Amino acid sequence: MPNLIYVSREKSRTSSHNFKAGALNVMLRVSATMTNAPIILNLDCDMYSNDPRTPLRALCYLLDPKLMSKLAYVQFPQIFHGINKNDTYSCEYKRPFCSNLLGLDGVLGPNYIGTGCFFNRRAFFGSPSTIVPPEIPELCPDSVVDKSIQSQPVLELAHKVARCNYEYKTKWGYEVGYRYGSLVEDFFTGLQLQCEGWRSIFCNPKRAAFLGDAPISLVDVLNQVQRWSIGSLQVAFSSFSPLTCGIRSLGPHMGLAYTHYCFWSTWFIPLTLYAFLPQLCLLHGLSVFPKLSEPSFILYVFLVLGAYGQDLLEFMIEEGTVQNWWNDQRMWMIRGLSSFGYGSLEFFLKCLGISTYGFGLTNKVIDDEQSKRYGQGMFEFGDSSNMFVPLITAAIVNLVSFLMGLVQVLRGSKMEGLFLQMFLAGFVVLNALPIYEAMVLRNDKGRIPFKTTATSTCLALALYGLVSLPLMDSN
Repeated sequence: MPNLIYVSREKSRTSSHNFKAGALNVMLRVSATMTNAPIILNLDCDMYSNDPRTPLRALCYLLDPKLMSKLAYVQFPQIFHGINKNDTYSCEYKRPFCSNLLGLDGVLGPNYIGTGCFFNRRAFFGSPSTIVPPEIPELCPDSVVDKSIQSQPVLELAHKVARCNYEYKTKWGYEVGYRYGSLVEDFFTGLQLQCEGWRSIFCNPKRAAFLGDAPISLVDVLNQVQRWSIGSLQVAFSSFSPLTCGIRSLGPHMGLAYTHYCFWSTWFIPLTLYAFLPQLCLLHGLSVFPKLSEPSFILYVFLVLGAYGQDLLEFMIEEGTVQNWWNDQRMWMIRGLSSFGYGSLEFFLKCLGISTYGFGLTNKVIDDEQSKRYGQGMFEFGDSSNMFVPLITAAIVNLVSFLMGLVQVLRGSKMEGLFLQMFLAGFVVLNALPIYEAMVLRNDKGRIPFKTTATSTCLALALYGLVSLPLMDSN
């Protein structure tokens, strides 16, 4: 029978900022002292094996003589069980976990996504051609363990390398092991390994290799994406930035692919502008888009239909449904107005020395009532969060502007120049129906707290007033 070893990492203030990567490096060293097996499987704590043939699939690549000298890892897609029928919070992440990885597999290999990954231990110790020697010989990937796991020398060495201050003045986390410097240590580690010359393989069998739990609360989903946003920007402005080191080491295709992820959170800028500016102008009768009779109107229609049509097509290719796609594009806007913006703001405040952040685990504890609401496809707003404020503010502004525009249409006013703004406001209102329901109609624990609604309403009025002041001055 295989040995089961439980490792509890020693905690200290100096190691808290490298929480997950530091813990992984501890296990990497401890396993080296006990077996030093050449292949390592990395799984999140909530994931389990769904196919006993998975190790054989990975070994087919890792032991291939044509690949093994430069193959760092074999990445399986991250797939979840327990997601409700229509995937309310779009937790499947079909594009980053399936479609994009398949595309990267055709270049130099997929990025490392933090779980469901078989590693070549040698990849953590330098480039394929040059090994970075560890501080003690027993940690070298070529070292052979010839003592029992339960022997005293092995246990003493395991305790030594697991200490929280062991890495002080060593290359661990920077040239050896999982890499530090970002809250998305998986993404950062994969980037650096590929920059060193290692390659990877994407393996996506029909039967899912591993299954895991997905968050079933909106605040947990947004907190998770906020952490990803901060970590991605840390990578973007590091010495291993994909725009510089990435393009130079990996070429333009892989460099730009990693850059896409690094600046993912900057989408909050256009999404925020489209959520507020046209609608506030609509309230004052100002046109920001072409009229129906102008030729440029056709260009706007083409861009909108083309972008959403392509998005739907890609989603359907990955065996999605129309309802799942609708929830996916809604969550894209929700993330853009909340976690993307908050993550970017927190990162730049940290750069100025104003704020601090740390690694926070995603809560996946299941509450019976919450689970029931999730099964019914209801949004969970129960926990008060500042990230809900811009969402609810945008929902209020769009609803009021759409209703005001509709009143003008019923009165016979000419709205030719404001048609696109009316359409945009109506589209946002349609997406925001769960927000209105949680504000007014629901009385369960998952409804939006009154304090959050009141704050958002005051903010919406303040935005309306700010737009009104310049118009009054111009008149």
